[in-house]
Amino acid sequence: MISYDRLWQTMKEKGITQYTLIKKYNISPGQITRLKRNESVSTHTIEMFCKILKCKVEDIMQYVDDEK
Repeated sequence: MISYDRLWQTMKEKGITQYTLIKKYNISPGQITRLKRNESVSTHTIEMFCKILKCKVEDIMQYVDDEK
């Protein structure tokens, strides 16, 4: 599965809050909810976050093997 745990850490390091994403960058609350739930999002969404946070894709998401 894809995990977006790194996104929250990168946001914390950059001092960008969810509120800032919604109000300043017009990110929908629904998109943030999808990311919190590790649900699928488009590559366009990932690209927007990379631009906003000035980071690489690997700073936002990672693949986690969920087979046990």
